[in-house]
Amino acid sequence: MVTLYGISNCDTIKKAKKWLDQAGVEYQFHDYRKQGLEQSWLENWCDELGWEALLNKRGTTWRQLPEETKASVDRDQAIVLMLEYPAMIKRPLLDLGSERKLGFKAADYETYF
Repeated sequence: MVTLYGISNCDTIKKAKKWLDQAGVEYQFHDYRKQGLEQSWLENWCDELGWEALLNKRGTTWRQLPEETKASVDRDQAIVLMLEYPAMIKRPLLDLGSERKLGFKAADYETYF
């Protein structure tokens, strides 16, 4: 089963869900704000995708962090931050079972399905 991870009110999540629905792809949506998030998931995703790719540095939550925190962040600290602030996880994260993909571009989704 394909799982789409993210946050319900995210515009990019809405676009990804719409694409999946229109393409007839069966998936489940996991909202980490409502349904939670496991540290082990983040550790595995960081191992597979890289913590730098997984950590969303473009969002408001990141920009509001103290400069010293942003300057010293490493993998372990990034995981702690993402657990505390799930909005810091790049969205969407698409779990295809055998691999995970970050972000949404219709052309990319066409190649996955």
